Formats: sequence, structure tokens, C-alpha cells
Amino acid sequence: MRTAYSVESVRAAEHALMARVPDGALMQRAAAGLAVACGQLLGKVYGARVVLLVGSGDNGGDALYAGARLARRGAGVTAVLLAPERVHGGGLAAFRGAGGRVVRAVDGAEGGEGSSGDRGVVSEGALAAVGRAQLVVDGIVGIGGKGALRPLAARLVRAAEDSGALVVAVDLPSGVDADTGQVAGDAVRADATVTFGTYKPGLLVDPGREYAGAVRLVDIGLDGSLGPHEAALEALQYVDVDRLLPVPGAESDKYRRGVVGVVAGSARYPGAAVLAVAGALRGGAGAVRYVGPAADAVIARFPEALVSDGPPAKAGRVQAWVAGPGLGDDAGRLRDVVAADVPVLIDADGLRLVDRDAVRGRAAPTLLTPHAGEAAALLGVSRAEVEGARLDSVRELAGRYAATVLLKGSTTLVASPGGGRAVRVNPTGTAWLATAGSGDVLSGLAGSLLAAGLEARDAGAVGAFLHGLAARLAAEGAPVGAQDVADAVPLAWRDVRG
Repeated sequence: MRTAYSVESVRAAEHALMARVPDGALMQRAAAGLAVACGQLLGKVYGARVVLLVGSGDNGGDALYAGARLARRGAGVTAVLLAPERVHGGGLAAFRGAGGRVVRAVDGAEGGEGSSGDRGVVSEGALAAVGRAQLVVDGIVGIGGKGALRPLAARLVRAAEDSGALVVAVDLPSGVDADTGQVAGDAVRADATVTFGTYKPGLLVDPGREYAGAVRLVDIGLDGSLGPHEAALEALQYVDVDRLLPVPGAESDKYRRGVVGVVAGSARYPGAAVLAVAGALRGGAGAVRYVGPAADAVIARFPEALVSDGPPAKAGRVQAWVAGPGLGDDAGRLRDVVAADVPVLIDADGLRLVDRDAVRGRAAPTLLTPHAGEAAALLGVSRAEVEGARLDSVRELAGRYAATVLLKGSTTLVASPGGGRAVRVNPTGTAWLATAGSGDVLSGLAGSLLAAGLEARDAGAVGAFLHGLAARLAAEGAPVGAQDVADAVPLAWRDVRG
């Protein structure tokens, strides 16, 4: 399991660890890992041109100590000081001692707002150094930073982008919120981020994840101090998914494996029913019962499906329901499903039609699977607000509906009601998944896992993992359709099982 912790938890763990190790040991461990990562990106350190963008505090100190290590290996390293009056003293002394060159971001700045980034013209020396750099290290602000880059820092970052140099962020790209991944304005777009001790949520959740580039975790001995703290975010890995996959035993029958009911499709959207059933069958359900007007289309594609045009309550035994894809305005079938005493997954049109109080009043688990637009409608905000604050949005929805929520998108998130457990972030997927019907496949797949007995949080996370992996396997860098994704789910399943 890959875990990420809040800034508050990281700070507390660092404080506890620093009390047990020699003064400065954590910064030296971080700087050593950062220097190694920079060297590997450069390929050849000797003679390389490196620029450090150095802000105040420990983040700048990490950059300076790492720069000193690179300078001792023969790199030409220049430190651009954005806040000379608040630079890390020990780091700067070590950097100068290793032969590093120092320039100020603003000529003649001796303190005040000009040197810390609110005003002033970037010095020619700083711009020239950045323009010649092969690698630029972002040590402007650390995980405690809030809001967009200040103007001076933003100008230097734009110069780094224009130079074509590789950009490495220290712990977190400056301008990205460590706890949420939100980006309020100007921020560093890194080719790689070297983070220390543990992952931060902002590195794993878009839009922050996009700004972070490739993320490398450097062990600084923090694990033992994080024990008392709850992770804010976690990402399943192959071994975790393998452990959760429902695998039939010798005595299994279709009911022990799970029967999933699918209420989807309409005269206008029969394909949604076919795709939801495809996902359910590929997800390992012992049987799939389809209820709705697209029965002919479903049975033509999947003769093993059990079809009915009656109300869901009379369709026969099921262990979970999937409702909503392509449903149109048929609220009656949805109400029947929501009233059932088994787990229910609600997607697409079902999210528009469902009554929040009815969901909150359910005794059995409910899993809602909106994309950003649907989540925005449920929250009464704009789509841009949801996409800019994905972590806050999924938590808010889970609380409002007292349900588990799977928020689909560039980073799919799964949040439990009550807020007492880490939000799950899905590490698989591809941009080719942005295709009509792929969400219907995910609904059927996750619904089959619910029917097999997985709790809603696990069903959502495992379903998203398999769905994203199937898309990767099907696409291989080329466009795919939703049916291609469904057909590749068994390949993903085998890949996980190894």
C-alpha cells in the first residue's frame, strides 16, 4: 500500500524523529537523496550546469546541501537566492564551501518584500544562470506553502521553463498544496519531484500530480514516527488488489460467487445496459440479472445474462444492484433498487434521479460513482471547482450522502462516509479511458465486486484499479472503445494474479 500523510502528520513525525537523531541528520539524509536523483537525471554530473532556486527555510536548505554535493562532484552549481535575508545559514555555508556560486534574485536586495518575492525585477545574473542551466532545482517553498507562487518566483520559474532545462522539485512543486493537490495560480511544473519520508497527498491527486512529474520517495527514517498518525490518502498496489480479488473455491456456485443485478439502459441508450453487463460479467459475478427495456440487446451480446422486464424487486435473488447507466428518466426502477436491502451502486442518470435522503436512510452500503460534472451537480458547484479540489469534493460528497463515493477522472478517488478512513487514490489508468461508455463498464465491474462480498470502499478501489489496468492493456498507446476495456478486464485480472 502506498500511503500519503498530511502536512500536520509529517511535521509531527519529523519533530519526533529529530529528537532521537543528531542535529541536522534529517536534512542531510534528504539532501543526499536529492543529489543522487539529480545526478541520475543528468547522467553525467561533472561539468553539468545546475541552478538552485532557493527560498527561505528548510526547503531551500535541502536544495543548498544537495547543490554542495553536486558541486563537489564537479558540477557548476549556481544558487539563486529569492530571500537572502532568510536563507538557511548552514546550507549556504556548505554550498559556498563546496565552490558553489551565489547570485541574488533581485540585484542589491538586502531584505524586505523585494527579496522575498513580492516586487522587484529579476536580476540579469539570475536570468542568465537559469537560461544556461541543464537542470533547475525548485527549492522555493516547502510542504507548508500555501497559494500561488509570488511574482518574483513565478518569473524565475517561467525562465526555467523557457530554458528547456530539466526541473526537479524538492519535496513538492512550489505552488502546489501538499494536503489537497490544489493549484491556485502560478506553480512549478516539475519533470520529477524528490519527496522525503512519505508521500504527500498533493503528489498523488490532480492537478498537483500533473505538476509533480515522476515522483521519487527518499527514505529519511520517518516510518517509525508516522505510526500514531492516520494516513490521509492511500493507493492500492498489485499485492493489495490480489489479496482482495474474489477467487472461487471448489465448492463455489453462482450464488456464492455473487449475483449482481443491473438496472440500466433505455430505448434511447441500450448500449449503456450492454456495457454495464459486460463489466459485471468480466468482474467475476456468478450471474448477472438484467432488468430493463434493453433486454434484447443484452441477450444478443451476452446469452448467459438473465433478463427481465419487470420491476427489480421481482427479478430474483441478487447480492448487489447496479443502477443508473443510460437509465433516462425512469425513477421508478431506481426507487425499487434503492429500497433493496443489499449493496447498491448508483451511476450516471441514477445520480441525477436519486433522492439524497433515501440514500442516507439506507442500511445496506451505497456506492456512488460520479464524474466531475455529476459531482458538481450534486454539490451545487461548478465542474472547475470539483476538478480543482478533487480531494475536498469527494470527501464532501461522501459526507452529504452518507455513502461511499468513487469520483472518476484523471485521478479516481474513493472516499468512505464519516471521514475516518484514508481516501483511496487509483494508480492505474490512461487518458484513452476518456471515451463514451467506459464509466458504464466500471459500474458493472465494481457492482460485481460488491455482489462478491467486498465492502463498498474495496469494491470501488479494486474496480477502478482493474478498469484502469484493462484500459492500459487494451490501448497500448492507441485509442480504445469501452467494449475493448471490458474485454481486457480478464487480462488485467491475470496480470494482478501474476
